[in-house]
Amino acid sequence: MTWPRVAALSKDTPVVIPIAALEQHGRHMPVFTDSMLLGEVMRRVKETALAERVLYTPLMWLGNSHHHLDFPGTLSASPRVYMDLLIDLAENMIFHGFRRIAFINGHGGNIVPGQQALFELRQKLRARHDLLLVSTTYWTLGGKPHEADPAIKQTQMGHACEWETSMMLRIAPHLVIDHTKAPAVPFGTGFDPAHRAWITKDRTEPGHIGDPRHATAEKGETIFRVFSADVVKFLERVIAWDGKTWDA
Repeated sequence: MTWPRVAALSKDTPVVIPIAALEQHGRHMPVFTDSMLLGEVMRRVKETALAERVLYTPLMWLGNSHHHLDFPGTLSASPRVYMDLLIDLAENMIFHGFRRIAFINGHGGNIVPGQQALFELRQKLRARHDLLLVSTTYWTLGGKPHEADPAIKQTQMGHACEWETSMMLRIAPHLVIDHTKAPAVPFGTGFDPAHRAWITKDRTEPGHIGDPRHATAEKGETIFRVFSADVVKFLERVIAWDGKTWDA
C-alpha cells in the first residue's frame, strides 16, 4: 500500500501486527517454523471477509527466543529489546491515528513480552481513552483441534510437536525430516501451578516437546482450520468494539 492509501483508512480499522520467531524446532523441523505457521494462519484469515476490514502489517519474524539459544540457528531479541520493538511498532500506528492495535502471536516466548509491551504502552498513553491494545496467541483462543479430529492425540501446544509438525507437513512437507523417528518428549509438570523459569535444555535434549511421530498433513489441515477460524472470530470482536466499553 502507498502511504496515502493507509492515511485514507478509517482510524477505527484494526491494525494487526503478526509476531513470530526464528528458532530451533528439534532435529526434524526448520528454524523458521513459527513464522511459517503464523504466516499460513494469517494467509487464511486474509482470505475471509475480513480482508478489507483490517490493516495487516508484515509479519515480524524476530522474537524473544533466548531460551532456545543453546541450539544453533536460533536468532533472538532479548526481552527488553523485544518489548521496546513491539512498543514502537504499536506506537507508530497510533501516531498515524489508528486506535485499535492487535498483536497476533505465533511463538510461546512472545506471550509475556507482548502483553508487557502493551501494558507499558497503555500506561504511557494513559490520557487516551479511545485505544484498544490487545494481544493474543493463535492457539490460546479456545479452539480444540483434538475435538475436531479425535485422531489428534495432543491436547495442548508443544514445540515441534504433533500439532506443529502436522501443520508443517500440510504446508511444506519437504522441510520435515524423519519426524516418525523423533522420540516422545513429555510436557512434564514443572512446579505447576506455579511458574518455573526455564531454558529449553532443562526440558528436552533434541529440542522438541511433545510427540511428533503422530503428525500427518491431514491433522495439520484441521489444526490450521480451527486456529484460523479462532483468529477471525477474535478480530470480529475487535472490529465490533464500540470504542469505550471494557467488555467485548
